[in-house]
Amino acid sequence: MKKNYVNAWASAAAAVISLSALTACQPRNEPVQDRQNSAQAQTAKAESIPLIQSKSVPMKLAKPEACDAQGCTQYSIQTVETNVGWINQYFAERIEKADPVAFSSAPNQKVDLSEGSAAGLSQSTTAVRYISQWGHMAAFALESYSYSAGAAHGMQHVEYVNFDLKAKKRLALQDVLLKGAEAKVLDSLFDANAMWLASHDIDRAKLQLSDNFYYGASGIVFVYPLYELASYAEGMPELKLPYQMAKGLFKPEYLPNLPNYENK
Repeated sequence: MKKNYVNAWASAAAAVISLSALTACQPRNEPVQDRQNSAQAQTAKAESIPLIQSKSVPMKLAKPEACDAQGCTQYSIQTVETNVGWINQYFAERIEKADPVAFSSAPNQKVDLSEGSAAGLSQSTTAVRYISQWGHMAAFALESYSYSAGAAHGMQHVEYVNFDLKAKKRLALQDVLLKGAEAKVLDSLFDANAMWLASHDIDRAKLQLSDNFYYGASGIVFVYPLYELASYAEGMPELKLPYQMAKGLFKPEYLPNLPNYENK
C-alpha cells in the first residue's frame, strides 16, 4: 500500500514539473497565437519591401540618329531593368519625355553633314544607374551628357532619384522635410559649408536649397547644376548637411538610424 502511495505521489510531481516547464517557456500574458500573428505580420511587412535587383540595359530607339534642318543628333540611351515594375516604368517615361525625337517614327530630314556645311553632328547620352538601398529607400542616378555641334564643350548633369518603396513614389525634398523646416535646413546647410561658400563669394542670401539630393555616407548631399555656384571646371557643386544636423529637420522615417553619442 505504501509503495502504491509513493508511486502515485511521484507521478503527480512529474506532471506538475512538466506543466511548470511548459508554462515557463511562454511569456506571460502573450498567448502563442498572438506571437505567431505578430511574427507573420513582421514577415509580411519585410516581404512588402522588395530588395532591389538592377541591371543596365539599352533602350530600343526608333532613331539612334535623328536629323532636322539644323543637323543631326546621335543618341545613346540606357535605362535600368529592376525587379520593381513601377520603377522601370518611371524611368522609361522620363527618358521618352526628355528625348521624344529619338523614339519618334517620323522620317529624318536629309541633311548635308559634309565639311563646310552649316549643319553639324551633335551628341546626346543618357544613362540610369542604381546606387543603393536602405530599408524602404532606394536611390538611382539619372545621368545625361549633351554636346551641340560647334559648342566649346558639352554639358553634363546628374539627377538623383530617391524612391519610397513602401509608398511607391519618387521623393521630392518637400516630402522628406518636416513641415516648415526649409529655412532651418538652409541655415544649417550654409553653416556646414561656410568656408567653401565664402571662398566662392556666396553669402547666405544667395544660397537656395536644391531639390537634387542624395543620401551620402555621413550626411545628405545637395547637388547644384553647372555654373550655379561655381565655374564649369569645378563640375556640379555638392553641399553636405551632416546627419546630426538634419535630425529634427527631416522626417524620422527618411533618416537612417543614427548612433547616440549622448553621455548617460
